[in-house]
Amino acid sequence: MKVLVIGSGGREHALAWAFARSKRVTEVLVAPGSDAINEEQGCRAVAISETDHKALIELAKREEVSLTMVGPEAPLVAGLVDDFQAAGLTVFGPTKAAAQIEGSKQFAKDIMKKYGIPTATFETFTDLDEAKAYVQQQGAPIVVKADGLAAGKGVVVAETVDDALAALDDMMAGRKFGEAGASVVIEECLRGEELSYMAFVHGRTVIPMVTAQDHKRAYDGDAGPNTGGMGAYSPVLHLDGQWLKEAEEAVLRPMAEAMVDEGVPFTGILYGGLMITADGPKVIEFNARFGDPETQVILPRLQSDLVEVIERVMAGHDMELKWSDDACVGVVLASEGYPGTYDKGTVFTFPETNVPERQHWFHAGSKKSGEDWQTNGGRVLLLSTMAPTISEALQHTYDVLATSAWEGLFYRRDIAHQVKE
Repeated sequence: MKVLVIGSGGREHALAWAFARSKRVTEVLVAPGSDAINEEQGCRAVAISETDHKALIELAKREEVSLTMVGPEAPLVAGLVDDFQAAGLTVFGPTKAAAQIEGSKQFAKDIMKKYGIPTATFETFTDLDEAKAYVQQQGAPIVVKADGLAAGKGVVVAETVDDALAALDDMMAGRKFGEAGASVVIEECLRGEELSYMAFVHGRTVIPMVTAQDHKRAYDGDAGPNTGGMGAYSPVLHLDGQWLKEAEEAVLRPMAEAMVDEGVPFTGILYGGLMITADGPKVIEFNARFGDPETQVILPRLQSDLVEVIERVMAGHDMELKWSDDACVGVVLASEGYPGTYDKGTVFTFPETNVPERQHWFHAGSKKSGEDWQTNGGRVLLLSTMAPTISEALQHTYDVLATSAWEGLFYRRDIAHQVKE
């Protein structure tokens, strides 16, 4: 069978790589894909934008694609799944209505409130003055979120009232995130450790994955602005034992059930971004797709056939996923200036891996010019490493990264610093 992956980033590179490993798959098409994905064995990039629904449907029909998976959130929120379904094509992802779980933070928060799914207390505002008055009444620390999609950057954890007020000005008056900030959600600041917990979902069928922990802040010591993610690791053993079952039973399964009961059943990857607080797991956000960079450390651990998993969940059948006991670590290399302004076109070389069968370069924002690789985005590369322990995986990863000067790029040197092995 042929599989089509929609998207072009590091997550889609990892998805294409995982699908290509399936014995069922003859070829993985990726639209628009990237130069790096095009060099992946069994994969072919096709230069069609993820916004061109008509051309994507024509591609799927022409190539006799058996299964399509949508990687990023924007085409899901834009209704790409609905269009594929209307064309009689098999696609794994939520409809436009169900993708509101990520496309509108208020939509997700209202469902959580209605069904008693643990989350931070919140209020939603469309009036700047009212939002500011609420912040001044509540005090800090407090969290300000753009209601719509903002590429993972529309969240400000404000340690002072002035910071929160400035964030509101940026989002609501300055339209820093466009119409995504026309409405904002202001919520209490949860304290604890973050945990990414995802599941394959189809209606009431929920098959949880292993956990991962992302590092959102740009710099070492969890300093600097929020990013799309600077690195991740899996599993998160110091949180899994006590909280994993509770997170499944109190968050993932109830949300899938609630979506069915609300008349917007969810199909695809349900991502629970959790804070493990002193009172247990609470939801920071839900996403409607695989996390990035979590995908790059979770899929290498998956030993079950990805195609079989998706087919079984779409048929409403439960299954026990097979996972490697090994750990996986991923470190992101980003353009200097990210998540703010940064240059593109910087030439870079990436070194050979030191354990090739256990390591993989996943490209997020690169392009090839002749024989040269150039930067073409904020997050450029991720080196993913499997090893028996987190510390060994880190050692192998940083050993490789240390062999290059990485001019014009930077990376965090403290990924998985929370882990005590």
